[in-house]
Amino acid sequence: MANTEKPSLRITRTYAAPPQKVFDAWITPEALKRWFAPSDEFQTPEVEVDARVGGRYRIVMRAPDGEMHRVGGIYREFAPPGKLVFTWAWESTPERESLVTVEFKASGSGTELVLIHEHFADVAARDHHEQGWTGCLGRLMQQLVV
Repeated sequence: MANTEKPSLRITRTYAAPPQKVFDAWITPEALKRWFAPSDEFQTPEVEVDARVGGRYRIVMRAPDGEMHRVGGIYREFAPPGKLVFTWAWESTPERESLVTVEFKASGSGTELVLIHEHFADVAARDHHEQGWTGCLGRLMQQLVV
């Protein structure tokens, strides 16, 4: 019997900020514009967030070469300041929808963030997203220090 399980990834980071502040950085358009991109060479000119169960989000990132990358989805779970679950699909490949779960747990005076991104179409997509999330989460760390 073939393995039909779709690839997934899990990333854990610890931030020196309380869970509510880290959670808010995920649902506030102006905050997302400052950190939600895989590297400092990218810009995030457009962010739309309807932060509630059933609400939609849309994020537009501009690559250094000018190419626009658009991603969006629907919030499936919205439990501040502990958990966000949302669908994830690039506008260029809407049929490749995946699922992101972000948990925010108090850890001392900071927050442990656990990101699980699952249901990738293939290993290459997972690996590409792991690089992107690693960059995003590093940029989030810089924003929370400021």
